[in-house]
Amino acid sequence: MMTSATVIKLIADGTIIPIVLIAGYALLFLVPKTGRFEIYARVVMAGITAYLLAKLLASVYQPMGERPFQLSGAAPGALYLNNPGFPSDHALFAAFLTFTVWFVTHRWGLAALLAVLTIVMCTGRVLALVHTPLDIIGGIAVAGIGSLWLVHANLPRLHQPLVKKTKN
Repeated sequence: MMTSATVIKLIADGTIIPIVLIAGYALLFLVPKTGRFEIYARVVMAGITAYLLAKLLASVYQPMGERPFQLSGAAPGALYLNNPGFPSDHALFAAFLTFTVWFVTHRWGLAALLAVLTIVMCTGRVLALVHTPLDIIGGIAVAGIGSLWLVHANLPRLHQPLVKKTKN
């Protein structure tokens, strides 16, 4: 029989696997063929922007010097990096993939599934005492800001002029 600690660890660490697999499928097979290079370029730029913004934010602001399990004297309930934890890299990555699928494929059902899995994973990270709710919110917010590159990513505009000519 599984203990609650095992279930929390499985949720906190294991939920990222289906998130990556579903997002990978969506990005490889559901992206419109028209403008695919531009879409993938925007995805890369959005990812780089989110990651750099997270690292900049972490260097100038850390709400706590230690993680919740360290403050409570408990053992960590999930894997973690040796840093204070703000913003959460897990939340950032999962939310970024969710936003990417939403903006790029417009498959709302798939994006909703990813959002639910992301929330489940983030809840597991808090229950495992490796993140605070603020760490999670910070990761999701940074992913949202970085994902702004994707807002119009699937519009087939590659060969259209930037300014339309008008007849006089």
